[in-house]
Amino acid sequence: MNEQSVRGTGPATEQYVLTLSCPDKKGIVHAVSSYLFMTGCNIEDSQQFGDHDTGLFFMRVHFSAEPPVSLDKLRASFAAIGDSFQMEWQINRAEDKMRVVLMVSRFGHCLNDLLFRARTGALPVEIAAVVSNHTDFAELVASYDIPFHHIPVTKDNKPQAEAQLLELVRERGVELVVLARYMQVLSDDLCKQLSGRIINIHHSFLPSFKGAKPYHQAHARGVKLIGATAHYVTADLDEGPIIEQEVERVGHEVTPEQLVAVGRDVECQALARAVKWHAERRILLNGRRTVVFA
Repeated sequence: MNEQSVRGTGPATEQYVLTLSCPDKKGIVHAVSSYLFMTGCNIEDSQQFGDHDTGLFFMRVHFSAEPPVSLDKLRASFAAIGDSFQMEWQINRAEDKMRVVLMVSRFGHCLNDLLFRARTGALPVEIAAVVSNHTDFAELVASYDIPFHHIPVTKDNKPQAEAQLLELVRERGVELVVLARYMQVLSDDLCKQLSGRIINIHHSFLPSFKGAKPYHQAHARGVKLIGATAHYVTADLDEGPIIEQEVERVGHEVTPEQLVAVGRDVECQALARAVKWHAERRILLNGRRTVVFA
């Protein structure tokens, strides 16, 4: 058997993901599947959801195609269907890793978890940079050979600091910003500019136990469930569309320090799943909620 036959002589198959949302009406699935068939594509997986409350339809299709089909040709030819159904849609290569910026302050458990998952391939992302208002984790980030940017934030320089972040996002072609326990409130303007592109994680006690040491406050009240919530960031603090939540039951015998440890674990789990689903383009915004095709 010669080298050419071992490698194969056929054209390489590319994997793509189409996501869309639009007003719900008859014929959407038929139009999409017919388009893919006529274009020479093969559907690998398809998920859809019609929301009776909002009257919107959501769909994610994973499909494959061989040359001469290309990403540019798919985007150009699908535009007519998108317009006819008033769709918000995207087509992307399934194997392209999403470029991400991680932001952190002085609690590093989520940062460490995401760095490790990305390095081992458990997360389909390319971490373009880590940004922090402190230098505590500069060495950790350097050990992963990832650029570390120290951007201090004060009441007086906050606009300049956020402008510096936005410039970094543009320069590095970043599609997602992850607040991995970044303890600064973002301005309304920044939230709007990066709408649907910032994910945050926080404990799920809110609106109870606000402020410092929430787990110690929870221990004092005898809380029995420890939880974490990953959500998109909006101008309404900690009230953006929820992506994922995780909980862990605890007993009366646990100490405040043990509650903190449990909280860190559930925060890491919830945030990692949210980032993974976003990077795989499994999340569609539905007003103040999300549709997650997990």
